[in-house]
Amino acid sequence: MIYTIIDVETTGQTNKITEISIFKYDGDKIIDEFTSLVNPQSLIPDYITALTGINNSMLVNAPTFSEIANTIFSITENTVFVAHNVNFDYNIIRNEFKVLNIDFTRKKLCTVRLSRKLFPGFKSYSLGKLCKSLSIDIKDRHRAKGDAEATVILFKMLLDQENSEIVFNEFLTKVSKEATLPSHLPTSIFNNLPSIPGVYYFKNKKGKIIYVGKAKDIKKRVLSHFYSKTKKSLDMCRETHDIDFELSGSEFIALLMEDAAIKHNYPEYNLLSKRSPKSFAIFSYTDRNGIIHLAYNTVKAAPNPILVLFSINQCRAYLEQVCNTHELCPKYCHLQEGVSVCSHYKIKACKGICSSKEDYTSYNQRVLQAITELKNNSNNLIIKQNGRNNNENGFVVIKEGVYLGYGFIDKTEQIINMNDLEPYLIPQKDNADIQKIIRSKLVNSIN
Repeated sequence: MIYTIIDVETTGQTNKITEISIFKYDGDKIIDEFTSLVNPQSLIPDYITALTGINNSMLVNAPTFSEIANTIFSITENTVFVAHNVNFDYNIIRNEFKVLNIDFTRKKLCTVRLSRKLFPGFKSYSLGKLCKSLSIDIKDRHRAKGDAEATVILFKMLLDQENSEIVFNEFLTKVSKEATLPSHLPTSIFNNLPSIPGVYYFKNKKGKIIYVGKAKDIKKRVLSHFYSKTKKSLDMCRETHDIDFELSGSEFIALLMEDAAIKHNYPEYNLLSKRSPKSFAIFSYTDRNGIIHLAYNTVKAAPNPILVLFSINQCRAYLEQVCNTHELCPKYCHLQEGVSVCSHYKIKACKGICSSKEDYTSYNQRVLQAITELKNNSNNLIIKQNGRNNNENGFVVIKEGVYLGYGFIDKTEQIINMNDLEPYLIPQKDNADIQKIIRSKLVNSIN
């Protein structure tokens, strides 16, 4: 079997190649070599220059990738692509070929994952620290040729290990997880993931949560991230050193848990649902003339909320509907401000309270009726769900239209009313995203 052991240096965030080094290796000796600086046709950030020593002036007369693409394609053809953290180098090169409309596909081996298997027990498997532990001298660290030469020595040591043939064949199998998992993630962590509903947390080397997801099958969903070739997935997987999880019993509760975890942790790779929307409320008060007003404000500024919503537009739309249904005045429902007499273009049902044509007593009766209906429409619900095991049930509590949280309870417990669930409730915050999840669940249940 012939291998090409490869290292690339890049511009960093934009991942354009600035240098590439390839050693063609037959398992015994180097049979070919190609090393070149590469003009990325973009500027190199200062921090990359500080790390690699490669600066913009060095690349002015260097060939572009398109000018050396045929050489790279030819030297790697019918070989196994080998690199330390192989998915990084492989996908960088593959993307460069993709720009040229050339399909670049090679079998892969990762010396990080091979080292974890054949050299277990080291604290770190970064190239620098691993080589130091194995007494491999690296000349020109963070330059493509220096790192590639060190990887050749490391690769030969891996080939010489007992049972290496079995391990190599296992890693080269197309369906092998080892070829797919992030290089820094121990296989044991992935193997411990359950195939049931819950939320999962990708963590970086400092233990910080960088991504939160939910799934009906945690292990299957996590693996799908590692197969994805999007830039976001590749960057995220490259940073992943650990994966934690929590069981939910159902996908519905997993959705609620996921939203709460994203808003609490603000993971950098969760682009949606990071916001914590303001809550608004419809409330009532009586003015000095004895007229009952319906109004809206933020929940914090609304005394005794009748109904909680999650945007001013929702509040206005709801009050417009109430006005039409109960023939109320837009002025006293705060749909019009600074007017003496209402003239709302959508609502023509006002009986004249604003122009003294109607007595406030009869008007207030209709307002009170509207308030009663608003409160009655704010559902009190307990949504029963599967538990995390066969001995428990999950549940979600909605009181007066407000999501209070979820919980789990032993199937042997007797529940008479909502108050009996309180000791088992895991309190949560309500928000617009949660309301969408709940509304979708209720609509699907009806359908």
